[in-house]
Amino acid sequence: MTDIQDTSPDLAELKATTLIESLPWLKKFRDQIVVIKYGGNAMISDELQEAFAQDIAYLRYVGVQPVVVHGGGPQISNMLDRLAIPSEFKGGYRVTSTEAISVVRMVLTGQVNPQLVAKINSHGPIATGLSGEDAGLFGGRRRGVIIDGAEVDLGRVGDVVEVDPTPVLDHLAAGRIPVVSSIAPDLDNPGQSLNVNADAAASALAVALNAAKLVILTDVAGLYADWPNRESLVSHITSTDLIDMLPKLESGMIPKMRACLEAVEGGVDAAAIIDGRLPHSVLVELFTSRGIGTEVVLAEAGVTA
Repeated sequence: MTDIQDTSPDLAELKATTLIESLPWLKKFRDQIVVIKYGGNAMISDELQEAFAQDIAYLRYVGVQPVVVHGGGPQISNMLDRLAIPSEFKGGYRVTSTEAISVVRMVLTGQVNPQLVAKINSHGPIATGLSGEDAGLFGGRRRGVIIDGAEVDLGRVGDVVEVDPTPVLDHLAAGRIPVVSSIAPDLDNPGQSLNVNADAAASALAVALNAAKLVILTDVAGLYADWPNRESLVSHITSTDLIDMLPKLESGMIPKMRACLEAVEGGVDAAAIIDGRLPHSVLVELFTSRGIGTEVVLAEAGVTA
């Protein structure tokens, strides 16, 4: 059978133009660490899983140093339902009982992580799995959440309060892509694990790695100044303006935007939330002048293109 390809000059020129558009961004991010938080619908669609794996492999092969941090909310919810373990959310966080933390740990480290590593490795032996519990990568402490002025207990849920980036840096130095699950040891209760918010974990790791950018995949197009008015999508926002907006945001958006804020305040050049429902959204965000979603920069740095 003859392999027939479209070799029209117009199509070839379009492809070349697209590649050239990425040149300044390839120069900007080459040899730089970019932390990508993977989650939401992108985790449960086969098509989007493959597109994400292609994006991450592409970054690695063009000289960027991607680091992936993932949660597993849909998979955790499914498993808890199957095991008839009650599950609820408060203030945007999953309440995690002692019974539930075992399921969270099993799903994140034993199911989602190796599946994602395998997807990326279908493009070459370049990805390796890590847990926040490995080699002292994360250290966590339990947290609650303030609702209507009162603190509500979340069970075995914590914040990442310590990061030792050494195991991630070792893998990057070896040319690998670290894929990190968002579970952390409880510093105050040795031998116990904490369910940590993957957005916050990615932010803390990005700061510790002095990353050039943090990218958070989510299930919306970005931050809206006047939700649900879809005409109010914010493309760029400074940290000062974001601080003013935080109290008015939907509870599920607060952890994501706070993670972006903490990243840029901690020294990361820029942080963005993008729509993970769009195939190759990571490449669009990093390698086009238009970008996608909402980018957050430090107020003193001004708004970037």
